[in-house]
Amino acid sequence: MATLYTQAENNIRKTWILMSSFLIFVILLGWLFAQVFENQTILYLAVLFAGLQSFISYWYSDKLVLAMTKAKPIEKQNNPDLYRIVENLCIAAGLPMPKIYIIEDEQPNAFATGRDANHAVIAVTRGLLERLEKVEIEGVISHELAHIGNKDMLLQTITVTLVGFIAILSDWFLRASSWGMKKRSDEKNNANTIFIFLAIFAAILAPLAAQLIYFAISRKREFLADATGALITRYPEGLARALEKIAAFPQSMKVASTATAHLFIASPFRGKQSTRWFTKLFMTHPPIEERIKALREMSL
Repeated sequence: MATLYTQAENNIRKTWILMSSFLIFVILLGWLFAQVFENQTILYLAVLFAGLQSFISYWYSDKLVLAMTKAKPIEKQNNPDLYRIVENLCIAAGLPMPKIYIIEDEQPNAFATGRDANHAVIAVTRGLLERLEKVEIEGVISHELAHIGNKDMLLQTITVTLVGFIAILSDWFLRASSWGMKKRSDEKNNANTIFIFLAIFAAILAPLAAQLIYFAISRKREFLADATGALITRYPEGLARALEKIAAFPQSMKVASTATAHLFIASPFRGKQSTRWFTKLFMTHPPIEERIKALREMSL
């Protein structure tokens, strides 16, 4: 039986293996395109554009997400019980107190956002407060605090930057290829022509491959947040029971969208989800059943 510590260490190791693979993939793709065009300018422009886009997202995404979900801030006097739960768990986790928001929705769910621990936000739905027991709410809050403590918002920004960089670079390469590839093919020998078409093939598949790596990293961070959250409360069963109740609620969130769904502790959309391996490749969260099983197989 895996312990909470070995489970967390295992997911950290797998995350960094994926991140290292992602970086190597980006470097090789950039090198391939640069060799074809014999010009580094396109790389610099793509890095600049993707970096600027992600910088803006990193600093302002929390405000956008809160506005999109219609979350409202609360103070201690508005909900002293919730405030006390968050405060006690922050002490256990060694984190500063985040701002707390409430989403007026019947579905039990929650998310964390913010650019760092000192500017973090935890939002919970009204349904979560009304339908879950205290130990279950503690499990959910600890999971969200784990995302904050594990710097998952920063890691997500980095991975989204890399995905954006690959998408921009591939698009630019394909556009440039359509303009000047025939002339270049006439000027180059057959070996270089094959090399050029390999680059085109890579440009077509690279954005999909980048998305799959991003999804894989996201799933590992969810497993890690589960394990880290269980370490904070010392009670994995609380989070396991919370996930069961969240998954069992039949209605989708009214304020949910595809742009924000990946932030929540569980998908805010309802409907039977396929658990076939191919479908799971495109999921940002592991299936609830796998998360519950992993939590219940852990020991302190």
